[in-house]
Formats: sequence, C-alpha cells, structure tokens
Amino acid sequence: MKPKELVKKWVEIFNSGDADLLAALYHENAINHQVANEPVIGRTAIHEMFKREFGSANMVCLVEQLFENGEWAILEWKDPLGLRGCGFFHVVNGKIKLQRGYWDKLSFLKQHGLPTPKNLID
Repeated sequence: MKPKELVKKWVEIFNSGDADLLAALYHENAINHQVANEPVIGRTAIHEMFKREFGSANMVCLVEQLFENGEWAILEWKDPLGLRGCGFFHVVNGKIKLQRGYWDKLSFLKQHGLPTPKNLID
C-alpha cells in the first residue's frame, strides 16, 4: 500500500476506535512520536497507547489535506471540537515505520474534560 492509501486506511480505523486494527498498520519496531508526549516504541506499545487513548476520549480525525512524497504521507487534520494538527507518516514496505504528530495537548485535554498536568498550565 502506498503512503497516502495507508494513511486513508489509518484515518478510517482511527475513527472506528479499533486499537487492534490500527496497531496492525505499524512495523514491529515502529515509533509513534506525538511531540507533546514521549515517543512510543514498538507495535505492542503503540497498541497499548491507542487502547488507553480510545478509552479516555472520543477522538475523531477529519482530513483537511493529505499529501504524499516518496515514502512519506503528510496529514493535516482537525477534529469536530476545533483542534487542529498534522502528522507525518514514514511508510516502508506498506507499514508505518515512523509517525510524528504535532497538536496542542493542553487544548485537547481541556476539550475532553481530562486532567491537565500542572507543568502544562504553569
């Protein structure tokens, strides 16, 4: 699967909240680095991260723009609550090897009524 096609599939699965299917899109030793958080390394850890996140918030990814350049797909997204962000997906042999995402963590936590760590509001 080409990077753009894979990210379209990723969005579809993300919006269904299925951590099992989502994790299957990643290489065994993939890295998911949402820059507001520490990197998550390995498919098993990425699976656990998505299970936790889907359990704590109703997340929806709406595609604004989706670009492809070689092994990379770049996703500009928004959610129904107004949060915006972008993600970079390095796709190797039809699976995600590296994902890096940029979004405002404090806004996300507030919008979903989740606790805000003291270091984010000081």
